[in-house]
Amino acid sequence: MASSSRPKKPVHNVHNGVGQLRIIGGEWGSRKLSFPDVVGLRPTPDRVRETLFNWLAPYIGGAKVLDPFAGSGALFLEALSRGAAMGQALDASNVAVSSLKEHLGTLRCTSGQVQTADALRYLETQPATAYDVVFLDPPFNQNLLPTVCALLEERQWLAPDAWIYTESETAPSTLGLPGAWRLHREQKSGRVYYALWHRLVESAA
Repeated sequence: MASSSRPKKPVHNVHNGVGQLRIIGGEWGSRKLSFPDVVGLRPTPDRVRETLFNWLAPYIGGAKVLDPFAGSGALFLEALSRGAAMGQALDASNVAVSSLKEHLGTLRCTSGQVQTADALRYLETQPATAYDVVFLDPPFNQNLLPTVCALLEERQWLAPDAWIYTESETAPSTLGLPGAWRLHREQKSGRVYYALWHRLVESAA
């Protein structure tokens, strides 16, 4: 019988409590970086990341990027490698944040900021910046996506034509995300649904 504690997404290349991820394209393409074996950390697989950044290729250069559940930092680092102008990453794990800060130092990247924070509290209480691209890969089975997405909208964290990437354990059409978001692309790998949403809001003239 299947165990109820079965992992949601396989963690790749784990050696002695440390995993490895590879930046696929851009300035740091092919660089391999380690990340800590933190419970629940599930880096987006290479193939999915490659597909996502193909979708985002026309929009990532010069973009402001937010990753509120950064984890290993795979998406955040990939975006910066491919020319995002600035990035803000958050994670509730001190260990994950320390590792990601170390990577930014190794890569001599000054356009990325990382801090330890609870994503919901941060989005609710901090002064908002309008981001062009947001990566949402929250812990599963906690129904966090609808709350996070509502906060992004209500607290004005999104540019009028922002792109939002989601990973979820249920189909994108069931997530109940904001009405201004249009599903642009979706894919399923194993039990995980990957989707890219485009926010279409008329800017007030």
